[in-house]
Amino acid sequence: MPEDELSRSSHSNPGKSLVNGIKTNPASNSPKSSFSVPVGPPVYVDLAYIPNHCSGKNTDPEFFKRVRASYYVVSGNDAANGEPSRAVLDALLEGKSQWGDNLQVTLIPTHDTEVTREWYQQTHEKQQELNIMVLASSSTVVMQDESFPACKIEF
Repeated sequence: MPEDELSRSSHSNPGKSLVNGIKTNPASNSPKSSFSVPVGPPVYVDLAYIPNHCSGKNTDPEFFKRVRASYYVVSGNDAANGEPSRAVLDALLEGKSQWGDNLQVTLIPTHDTEVTREWYQQTHEKQQELNIMVLASSSTVVMQDESFPACKIEF
């Protein structure tokens, strides 16, 4: 391997050249993000799981600009670790506002948390403007000795 390639490899700088499988530029002075998103068109999917239990560690407005889903699942339920993150929920609003079309988006929280309740109440008008609907867990599934909230999703 040529010396210049070796100096750029993860062997010479372990854990620094890859973030979530994406090559990073150590010379970059970008304070906003520690990883770069490859250039390309947005991806449209029916259902997307917001990464890392809706933690702000890996998800920003760029995620929602690029991954355009009819349904987003929010599974965070750990307030001590910032899950779900208010910043990520706000990033959904920011990202969706850049779409240029008014496709319906449904947000599906898997847990009823203080963060999601406050975000819902404080941004309800913006959600309506952007055609975002938040599903509440209105059903309960009971399995043996365990019960948990559930939402029915139809495609």
